[in-house]
Amino acid sequence: MHRFERQLITEWRRLALPTDQTVIVAVSGGADSAALLIAFANLFKRKKFSGSLIAAHLDHGLRDKESDGDREAVGNLAEKLGVGFVCERAAISTKGNLEQNARSARYKFLVEVARRSSSLIIVTGHTMNDQAETLLMNLVRGSGPDGLAAMPSIKPISADPRVSLVRPLLSWALREDTENYCREMGYEFRIDSMNLDPAFRRVRIRREVLPLLAELNPKIVQTLAATSQLFSTIETSNIQHNVEDELSISSLRDSDSRSRLDSIRAWLASKRGTKRQLALKHIQAVERLALSEKSGRVAELPGKARVVRSRGRLRYEEN
Repeated sequence: MHRFERQLITEWRRLALPTDQTVIVAVSGGADSAALLIAFANLFKRKKFSGSLIAAHLDHGLRDKESDGDREAVGNLAEKLGVGFVCERAAISTKGNLEQNARSARYKFLVEVARRSSSLIIVTGHTMNDQAETLLMNLVRGSGPDGLAAMPSIKPISADPRVSLVRPLLSWALREDTENYCREMGYEFRIDSMNLDPAFRRVRIRREVLPLLAELNPKIVQTLAATSQLFSTIETSNIQHNVEDELSISSLRDSDSRSRLDSIRAWLASKRGTKRQLALKHIQAVERLALSEKSGRVAELPGKARVVRSRGRLRYEEN
């Protein structure tokens, strides 16, 4: 058994995941997801897993012929491995955050594939590199400790909380591991041109920032991934997750600065349903709103949302 496959099954067992259910693997055609699919296919052949394996590919239609090539490559790989293949095309809105729009469409598609296949497990190829890049992105954005915490290896998908999103490469695999495994297995992985476009912040972090940091610490990816795990252990039970419609300004004023920021962050996260794009500057804007003597002022938030001060309370609104 190849070392990559052995580490995958070891991690799967560590996460106490079932080996007798249908597994949906999200496959873009890139090295990470392709390596994951190939390794799973080999483990199924070795009878380490039972049930069925399905490769799911969503064509975002953002790169014309390149997208066609991705779809064809994933389909050919699935056929070669003898696993199921499901592919659909979705029109992705280019308004707002393109990455977030594509992610939402992808998860919606994956949940639908899982529903049709009676599966409760969707697997993605996120690696330690993704963990490190996400930490730096959120650090630049000004996120709090919760935003700097590691992505979990298992989490429910918001589109259907019964379905688990599993990232079995997240704690041990580097991108170079997936690329090398694909080469050894004879698969020529696809390269997404959007992953080379410096207009995207993640691309600049991946191609410019991380190489510079690697000059100071050759194991910077592993170090940042470990740091994000440390943030995950920070005690947050003392934070009151306020799910009321409105926040009392007087109670915020009576709190110390740290508790006030924590309360505002938790309240906004509960109202928005996500912490994505919620930066420190947004939290501080709401704090200033609470501490200001002027009433009727507004703090703008991402996604055309806002917090309005009125009659001694803060009210969350969405357009």
